Amino acid sequence: EPIIFKDHFCDVPAISKWFIPSQTETGYHELNFPYLSNCGSTVVPLELTRFDATGKRTVSFERFEAPLSLLLSHMISSDTSLALYLAQCSLNDLPSQVQTDIPTPALINRLGRGDIYGSSLWMGRPPTRTPLHRDPNPNLFVQLAGRKVIRLMRPKQGTRLYERSRVGQGHANMRGDEMMAGQEMERLESVVWGEDSSDNESVGGVEATLDSGQALFIPRGWWHAVRGVGKGANASANWWFR
Repeated sequence: EPIIFKDHFCDVPAISKWFIPSQTETGYHELNFPYLSNCGSTVVPLELTRFDATGKRTVSFERFEAPLSLLLSHMISSDTSLALYLAQCSLNDLPSQVQTDIPTPALINRLGRGDIYGSSLWMGRPPTRTPLHRDPNPNLFVQLAGRKVIRLMRPKQGTRLYERSRVGQGHANMRGDEMMAGQEMERLESVVWGEDSSDNESVGGVEATLDSGQALFIPRGWWHAVRGVGKGANASANWWFR
């Protein structure tokens, strides 16, 4: 079953080094731009989403690699016509300074055998989203700054939802860009988050809200969708393990 660890990770160095508590919004953070700018030349994977005039509908989506400085500049700008998101950036590919600020949680040894096969950093400015998907192994997801809301479903429950909502020939175990943009993404997002009034079947599942210093254990195969909400900077790190 999923487990929330309340305030278990408040002492992660990245929280106090990378971010500054917001002076106007309780519980939210601003980017410590000077500190992270030291790593600005590091090339990272980014997701670029452009919106229509309403700011709600996705017009285009693309993935590319660019210096971290591009993301940092966007995060302190006021541009709302697009979203730039650092998604699934391997911690092993980041400078040693950054890796030191996000140490591997000792908790992983208690949740599994301690065999880590992947880790990632996620960072951007809300709203952010990771559409419904599932991982082949357990996942420890730690919120560093801002707030994220995660909706989770058991393996069979999530598969049923995906199968009845998918568009085209997509497969539950092989998700491509249709996961991030297009009719299938919009359909799944509206159903998962209760925005589709035409779907009368209950979605079910559970919801978790994570603030800075909190973490969520996601069991193997559980479907989950993630949204970054609120204001300021939003960042998370996760570890997949066995």
